[in-house]
Amino acid sequence: MHIEPGLVDGAKITLSYATAAAAGATGLWYARHAIMQRGMPSLVTRSALAAVLTFVFFEVLPTFPVGVSEVHFILGSTLFLILGAGPSAIGLVLGLLIQGMFFSPSDMPQFAMNMTTLLVPLFALTMLARRIIAPQTAYVDLKYSQVLALSACYQGGVVAWVAFWAIYGMGSEAIAPVGTFALAYLGVILLEPLVDLAVLAGAKALRGKTPPPFVTSRLYAAA
Repeated sequence: MHIEPGLVDGAKITLSYATAAAAGATGLWYARHAIMQRGMPSLVTRSALAAVLTFVFFEVLPTFPVGVSEVHFILGSTLFLILGAGPSAIGLVLGLLIQGMFFSPSDMPQFAMNMTTLLVPLFALTMLARRIIAPQTAYVDLKYSQVLALSACYQGGVVAWVAFWAIYGMGSEAIAPVGTFALAYLGVILLEPLVDLAVLAGAKALRGKTPPPFVTSRLYAAA
């Protein structure tokens, strides 16, 4: 989902600084909530885990250049269900930053756009989770339909932001490659719920054995 160099440039790129600042502030709000729930050590631990996983998503898992961007297996709903919104937001930003600084320096001018593209769908997913998951339901007890909805929300949000940046930067000529990119991302939308269910099944089997600071409180308990 990386925004390619040159896709948005000049004065237009200024908009990405504003969207990234807003997304970053929202992420810090969720991080504060995570501290109130489980303390600073837990936030740091979960954020570090999210950063490592995000780096793996970008640099280890397969990547496919398609249309205006690249198809990455960014398992945003997986991060959310296991680690929570705040740590996931911090981890996504840190993983993106490490990947850009040390492995893809050409991506750094697009950092704010990529940050927005990763975080805003995460926050939309968080809001959706509150609507479709009953307060008395732990995440390990979710149904496939609920996990699919969360995955579709996140991945659909990623596609929508990539489409926005591409059309914002290139105009109507971006529409066809954006469509190709969106179709390619359907595979991720279909795969991610299966990964989520497998991870949640593993977490369920480890109930009582997983150190509480390593996971979100909703993984095993009601809200």
